[in-house]
Amino acid sequence: MKTFINVQDLGPLDKAMAEAFEIKNDRYKYQHLGKNKTLMMIFFNNSLRTRLSTQKAAMNLGMNVIVLDVNAGAWKLETERGVIMDGDKSEHLLEAIPVMGCYCDLIGVRSFAGLTDREYDYAETVLNQFIKYSGRPVFAMETATVHPLQAFADLITIEEHKVVERPKVVLTWAPHCRALPQAVPNSFAQWMNAAPDVDLVITHPEGYELDPKFIGDAQVEYDQKKAFEGADFIYAKNWSNPGVTNPADYGKITSKDMSWTVDTEHMSWTNNGKFMHCLPVRRNLIVTDDVIESPNSLVIPEAANREISCSVVIKRMLEAL
Repeated sequence: MKTFINVQDLGPLDKAMAEAFEIKNDRYKYQHLGKNKTLMMIFFNNSLRTRLSTQKAAMNLGMNVIVLDVNAGAWKLETERGVIMDGDKSEHLLEAIPVMGCYCDLIGVRSFAGLTDREYDYAETVLNQFIKYSGRPVFAMETATVHPLQAFADLITIEEHKVVERPKVVLTWAPHCRALPQAVPNSFAQWMNAAPDVDLVITHPEGYELDPKFIGDAQVEYDQKKAFEGADFIYAKNWSNPGVTNPADYGKITSKDMSWTVDTEHMSWTNNGKFMHCLPVRRNLIVTDDVIESPNSLVIPEAANREISCSVVIKRMLEAL
């Protein structure tokens, strides 16, 4: 595996899931694969779970790890071609990337959407430059449009906690005070669609439709209560307007409807549903305290599984070197 961006990159999903549970049972089984190999983790944006889980996974596999915070200590990087570099950016990504590749065997990249230019974001401009110019296998640690390590961990968590063979899983929009990217809901929808035994429903205010390539065959329901009825898992997440129905709205907050906040009443509509969120979460905007602290909250096991999803991905990449 040379790149990891989408669920298709893993090949048969049942085999990847089996591998995840094998690794969870023995996290150091494949430590020999990473001996004398180096992972470089490149962060254009902040991170807690991704940074810690990816570094832990690489260490479990015997790797050395280099972490580069682009905005804390490195030269400011220009990402656009054809720019006269007479501002505060001292180095171009096109030189920086191959230099980074000289010092490592694998590269993980975290670079969020700018939320001003939909075409630029959805072209995955920054990530694709790493794939093209680094000369190394590259995996996404959340990009402008996807967060596959999170979605893989989400699927592992659902498989561990489901009580019916084919659970109903609901991805629900919730309000937020800041404009957030669509990466997490995009990947969650994509991975749930790829899972053979999940019924996915997506609910959000009208105008917040995700890109059709991620929605796939999922049911879209604008009535949140109707969507929640009989649900086994509720995955709450805010995203800014994807600009699908109105491109001028891309990246904007076009709804702050607090009735979409997941509270005890919302969860009472479900089939004793489990609550999920990728974290960090704004309490009492996305979800109320009582729900996230309830026995049905899976946010901590979900975060813990980030180590497992990342271990599978890095293992596959090491095997392909």
